[in-house]
Amino acid sequence: MRKNILLLSTIVLLFSCNQSTKFKVEGVVDNSNNEVIILEQNGLLETTVIDSVKLKSDGSFSFKAPRPEYPDFYRLRIGSKTIDFAVDSCEEISIKANYNNFSTGYNIQGSQTNNDILKLKSSLSAIQAKVNTISSELNAEARNAKLTEIEADIEAHKAMARKLILQNPRSSAAYFAIYQKINNSYLFSPYVKSDKPFCAAVATSYNAFMPEYIRSKNLYALVMDAIKTERKEQNDAAWRSIVENSSTGYIDIVLNDKNAKVRKLSELEGKVVLIDFSAYEMENNVQYTFELRDLYNKFNSRGFEIYQISLDRSKILWQESVANIPWVCVRDEQGPNTSYISSYNIQSIPTLFLMDRKGVIVSRANDFKSLEGAIAKLL
Repeated sequence: MRKNILLLSTIVLLFSCNQSTKFKVEGVVDNSNNEVIILEQNGLLETTVIDSVKLKSDGSFSFKAPRPEYPDFYRLRIGSKTIDFAVDSCEEISIKANYNNFSTGYNIQGSQTNNDILKLKSSLSAIQAKVNTISSELNAEARNAKLTEIEADIEAHKAMARKLILQNPRSSAAYFAIYQKINNSYLFSPYVKSDKPFCAAVATSYNAFMPEYIRSKNLYALVMDAIKTERKEQNDAAWRSIVENSSTGYIDIVLNDKNAKVRKLSELEGKVVLIDFSAYEMENNVQYTFELRDLYNKFNSRGFEIYQISLDRSKILWQESVANIPWVCVRDEQGPNTSYISSYNIQSIPTLFLMDRKGVIVSRANDFKSLEGAIAKLL
């Protein structure tokens, strides 16, 4: 009798969930001072605002939104502070937060996956806070001690993430884990031998259960690309070697474009060239691409060209993004692990270099405003 009641309850619950077209997230934010709270969907390519409300006098809020076709990521945002969570079905999620430590100091009920995401996010936030304390004012001994401590923290974080991934590689928390970043650098990469099995576990599980989902396709393509690619040793040359060891004033780059056509940087000698190391998966990519397009449209007819080296991890995402790009855009099969990273001493992206008509790199570019004037002078 008891088993029958349990089975009936499960059936009713599943039927109710299947009939629902919405999920609900509600909660309270203490010390909020009647701020506006925004519900956003973190899609693969862009973040979309779903709804916004003003917190009530007691800090309470409530949202209802259409449930996604596949498990997806959402966030609550107050100003620049965010709470990340996943929605798998018609869940009802309850959040208790405090405005002062909104991003990590909250409790979430209604989903074990979201408790795992909170654990991952809190751990990484603590590491990022330590990274932010590193400055040029530290002496070498203090700096090395801090770096050693951070390295140990990262390894402990990844050990926790690996365990979580292996427990349920299909979960949104497992997906969230392999896309976490420190200083805009991913902690897991399928191009790193020790990381590859965990990225592959999530990719395989997503592909098996949700083959038509864009996240599944993107991650699976990324892992397959890594499996097929043997990592090459990176060139240890620093930025100064570009001038010291190259008679042309630059190190030539030879890579394929979106049409699998070999494009050499040296082919552009005689033009003023902006050498751009960037990625279409960057958070601010849309605005960044508009800025590049403005430069290209303004100066191309006068002998200006852009040679863009994509450091995107996903070949498919890159090909879709550059379909209508008018300038030269190339990509190494190794993605962000291309040897040209060390050849040009790339520490972060985007990084831009300006090369004159004689093939001499005259400067690193800092911002688009000053870049425009520099290009005009060289033309």
